[in-house]
Amino acid sequence: MVIVMENRIRALREDRDMRQIDLAEATGIDQRTISNYETGKSNPDSYALIKLADFFNVSIDYLVGRCDYDFYESDSRKTVISQIQDMLETLKKSF
Repeated sequence: MVIVMENRIRALREDRDMRQIDLAEATGIDQRTISNYETGKSNPDSYALIKLADFFNVSIDYLVGRCDYDFYESDSRKTVISQIQDMLETLKKSF
């Protein structure tokens, strides 16, 4: 899961065209610490996870790789709802 998390943190930051120092200033997390998260040298504690998830408007589960969908993002929510609807239709047809 660590590999996913470090990739997610970096990807979320880069998607917003931010440098590590920008993220550090926005979250109050030291830039060196963010670098360590992104390289896998250390893992965020619960406080840092909350700060990062709140800043990026994602769930902690998404941030740490426990789920593949960012449920706060409307496109992800729509994708999941569509998949669930398709599964329900398939189930209805089988009965």
